[in-house]
Amino acid sequence: MSLGLLLITACRTTVPTVQAASAPDAHARLAQQNVDAVIYQNSSAEVHRLYQQGYELARIRLDANLARPHTKPPAVIVDIDETVLDNSPSNATDAASGRTFTPVEWKKWTALASAKALPGAVDFLTYAVGKGCEVYYISNREMDEEAATIKNLRETGFPMADEAHVLPMAGTSDKTARRAEVAQTHYIALLVGDQLTDFDESFKARGVDHGKPHVDALRDTLERYFIMLPNPMYGTWLNSVSGPEKLKLDNKEHFLRSVGY
Repeated sequence: MSLGLLLITACRTTVPTVQAASAPDAHARLAQQNVDAVIYQNSSAEVHRLYQQGYELARIRLDANLARPHTKPPAVIVDIDETVLDNSPSNATDAASGRTFTPVEWKKWTALASAKALPGAVDFLTYAVGKGCEVYYISNREMDEEAATIKNLRETGFPMADEAHVLPMAGTSDKTARRAEVAQTHYIALLVGDQLTDFDESFKARGVDHGKPHVDALRDTLERYFIMLPNPMYGTWLNSVSGPEKLKLDNKEHFLRSVGY
C-alpha cells in the first residue's frame, strides 16, 4: 500500500463520531419557556407603566369607595408577591438555572428580604393610610417567611408592615378566611392583587372558557373594588392550562395547537 493511501486511510479512521446532544429534561424546557415572561415582567417599560397605571386607578377607586356609606373603619387589602414586591429576580434565577419553581429555592430568595417595591405601590398605600385606612398584606407566603417578609416590606417603605397586618398562609392558600377576618372589624374599601383569587376564591375555577364568563358576571363588582396587576410569570391562569407538573409540557403544546389557526 502506498504512503498516500495509508495517510488517507488513517484520516478516515480518526474522524470522531458526532454524538447527538441529549434532549433537555422537562424542568429545563419548562424553565426556558418562562424566559420571555420573566424578561417582560422584570425589565419592560410596559410593565413599569402598568403598575403605575394600576395604582393611579387604585386611588380613584379608593376615594370613590371611601365616599360610600360605611360604619366600620376602612381597610385596603393587598397581596404581596407581584403586587407590592417584585420577585422577578427569583424567577430569572430559576430560568437561567434550568429549573422550575421549588419551595427550597423560593425560600432562599425570600430570606434575603431584598425584593424591590413595585412602581406606585408604596405611594398608594401611604396615600391610603393618609385617608384613614389600615393596610393588610394577605399573602400565600408561609409562616416561616413572615419575619423576612415584614423586614423586606419595612425596608422598602411600606406602611403598617408588622405581624398584625401581614397575614401569611396558615394551612391553606385560600385567602377567604383571612379576608373575612379583616372584614369582621373593617370596611374593605379596596383589594389589589395579581391574581383574581386575590379578590375571591371562586375565580380559581377555570373549567368554562378559562374563567372568563365568571369575570364578566362579576365585572361591576370587580370594577369597583378590585385592582388587577400584571403577572405573566405564574398563576392560576397558567395552572388551568398546564395542569400537574408531569403533564405540563404536553398540555401546553396541546393548548397552543388547539388555539392556533
